[in-house]
Amino acid sequence: MDIVLLIKAAIMGVVEGLTEFLPISSTGHLILAGALLGMDDDKGKVFDIAIQTGAILAVIIVYWQRLRDNFAALPTDKKAQRFTLNVFIAFLPAVVLGLLFGKVIKEHLFTPVVVASTFIIGGFIILWAEKRPASTVRIHSVDEMSPLDALKVGLVQCFAMIPGTSRSGSTIIGGMLLGLSRQTATDFSFFLAIPTLIGAGFYSLYKERALLSVADAPVFAVGLVLSFISAWICVRWLLRYIATHSFVVFAWYRIAFGIVVLATAWTGAVKWAA
Repeated sequence: MDIVLLIKAAIMGVVEGLTEFLPISSTGHLILAGALLGMDDDKGKVFDIAIQTGAILAVIIVYWQRLRDNFAALPTDKKAQRFTLNVFIAFLPAVVLGLLFGKVIKEHLFTPVVVASTFIIGGFIILWAEKRPASTVRIHSVDEMSPLDALKVGLVQCFAMIPGTSRSGSTIIGGMLLGLSRQTATDFSFFLAIPTLIGAGFYSLYKERALLSVADAPVFAVGLVLSFISAWICVRWLLRYIATHSFVVFAWYRIAFGIVVLATAWTGAVKWAA
C-alpha cells in the first residue's frame, strides 16, 4: 500500500470538505491542490468528484432530524411535500444543462483566465449582495419558498458549471439576491447539494469506471472519510458563523485567490488548463 498516496488522498479529502460548502469554489481549490500533489490526471479528476459524497454525508448527518421528519410526514403533510418538490425542481436544471453542456464547458472554459475571473467576479457579487437593504428579504425559511423560488435557485446553481464559480456560492448568494435570507439561502443550498453532488459523484464513477480498479478502493475510502469529517466540522461552523456574520470575508478571499490563480498560471506553477 502506497502510504504517500494515502496521505495525498487525505489532504485532498480535507480540502474538499473544507471548501465544498463555503462560497469559495471547491473545484478551484481541488485543482490547485491536485496539481501540487500530482493528483491531476484523469483518475484524479474522478477522485475529486467521488469524494464529494463524503461531504454530502456530513450534510445529511447535520440535517438528519429535518430530513427524517420530512420523509416521515411526506405522505400526508403538504409542507413536507412542497419542500421535497422544491428540492426536486431546483435539482432539475443542473441535470439538464449538465448533460447538454457539461462536456463543452470542461473542454473550453477550464482556463486560468476563466477560473480567475469567476473567482474575482464572484467576490464582488458577494460584496454587492451583502450591501442589499434588509427590506429586500422576503423569505425567512425554506418552508416559505414557492416552486418558482426553487426553480430560480436551481437555475442560478447552473452558473457553478463554470469553473471557479462555486456551487454553494451560486446558490447561497444567488438565493440572497432573489430575496432569501442568508440563513434560508444557506439551508436550501445544503439541501440542494444532497441530490446534486450525489448524482454527480455516481455519474462520474459510472462514466469513468474503466479508469478504476479494486486497488483504488483504499485511496478513495481515505478521501471520503476525511472529506466527511472536515465537511461536518465546516458545515456546523458555517451555520453558527452566519448567525452573526456576513459573507464579506469570503468575498475578499475569492478576490485574493483569483489573483493566486492568475499568478500560478502565468508562472507555470499550476497547469490549470486541464
